[in-house]
Amino acid sequence: MSLFGIFSKEKKEDLNRGLEKTKENVFTKLSRVVAGKSKVDEDVLDQLEEILIGADVGVQTTLKIIQNIELRVAKDKYLGTSELHKILKEAITDLLVENTPEIATELWKTKDGNPYVIMVVGVNGVGKTTTIGKLAYQFKQDGKKVYLGAADTFRAAAVDQLTIWSERVGVPIVKQKMGSDPASVAFDTLTSAKTNNADIVIIDTAGRLHNKVNLMNELSKIKNVMKKVIPDAPHEILLILDGSTGQNAFEQAKQFTLATEVTALALTKLDGTAKGGVVIGISDQFKIPVKYIGIGEKMQDLQIFDNKEFVDSLFSQK
Repeated sequence: MSLFGIFSKEKKEDLNRGLEKTKENVFTKLSRVVAGKSKVDEDVLDQLEEILIGADVGVQTTLKIIQNIELRVAKDKYLGTSELHKILKEAITDLLVENTPEIATELWKTKDGNPYVIMVVGVNGVGKTTTIGKLAYQFKQDGKKVYLGAADTFRAAAVDQLTIWSERVGVPIVKQKMGSDPASVAFDTLTSAKTNNADIVIIDTAGRLHNKVNLMNELSKIKNVMKKVIPDAPHEILLILDGSTGQNAFEQAKQFTLATEVTALALTKLDGTAKGGVVIGISDQFKIPVKYIGIGEKMQDLQIFDNKEFVDSLFSQK
């Protein structure tokens, strides 16, 4: 099972289940809108706009999608409601393809043979520690040697939770006492990982948005210290967002992208929300690739985001 098994039948079934609430939210309402209508008119588009905004696709992204459909209506002169699903699917696919690179055959390999370093950022409560644990598990299942670094030293619970995950998954963790310098933890983690020929290093960091300047300084310091051990580290700065929070996830993305150079996103808890459209909006608005989505509690329920599989699942009917 390579690349987290993203092309397996089981993964597709899990994705379908994980997006069920969003599908019901969008398509049940959409079916009501087009009931009794033969063509896509202004009233249908107005209601479609409300549905997409209600699924937390976001206002700006929703307007892009509506404009795309309006252009199609103007071009064809007539667009039947039976074609609306197809046109909507194409419009959403185009947006996601535009902002999501092709999945590489090897996502976590450095040119010089050093460990691939992922620095994880995000506020408390979004599933940051759980996502790190699931990543570590799946990397290990893929035969990778993984090290964890507990650089969120401001919360004892954060270090304790990450320690529990390291024990559960069976991977080493580097940590210091509460209140220690996070950059020092990162330095020790990379040094140990490099010495022991690790493949992957995942560094947890504190996410405190109440003081953006301090956050920016702290993350910059961690990155600078990492470079002393591995010059091009971190190779990835992964922002974890709770997909169920809708517009709040947009605001967190805005704050963290201002504080540091986020290179990838993970959207968690999509299985518990009807607001899965947030994946589409955030990908479109921030031009940062969504790399992982969380669609359940199981270790395997963190999936690599595949835009085609996501849209196919979103538009699949029972």
